[in-house]
Amino acid sequence: MGEGSIAQDIFLPNRAAKAGVSEDAMRQSPFDSEERTFRTRVRHVPRETTMNDQWEYQIRVYLEDEFAEVARRNPDDPAIKPLADMLRKHHATMKCQFDAFADYVAEAEKHGTKNFPLYKWTKATIENPAKKEKYLKSFTLYVNGNEVYSEEIADALKSDLQPLIGGKLVARMSKHDTNPANNPQPPARYRE
Repeated sequence: MGEGSIAQDIFLPNRAAKAGVSEDAMRQSPFDSEERTFRTRVRHVPRETTMNDQWEYQIRVYLEDEFAEVARRNPDDPAIKPLADMLRKHHATMKCQFDAFADYVAEAEKHGTKNFPLYKWTKATIENPAKKEKYLKSFTLYVNGNEVYSEEIADALKSDLQPLIGGKLVARMSKHDTNPANNPQPPARYRE
């Protein structure tokens, strides 16, 4: 299982307000160069917390080909029941990363791309057939509607999902964090 940077909410104004930071700070947030996923700035952390306490986490699962489309279209399908049951236990849902990227592009095109700094990179990603194939199998797990959560929640989810990894349904799983050091800038050709 890989550890890395985090997929974050792609609708910056809502996430910025929730995080208590400016939209400009959020727009400076790149997405991970390998995973092509979004992240946000870390929220203000009270003094008594440690550096490790300020990061939030996310779990992603990578489904086998035959189940990825089922999961995208009907998350309650009996074919993925073991995964769906485990997600319900944790008040979790999943969203296909490709669909999240496509939603971001559609939102940018609807409201004007000027306020969506990752638009060009994201659009290039969803238009690339190899990347499309990759991200159609990758699912971000949301807990109680949140795309990031405490490490304790992430670890509990990861632990309970572990028996499904490597089986016929879930190929692999990864845990990602919001640490800016784990989130490189987008390639220069996609920066405005």
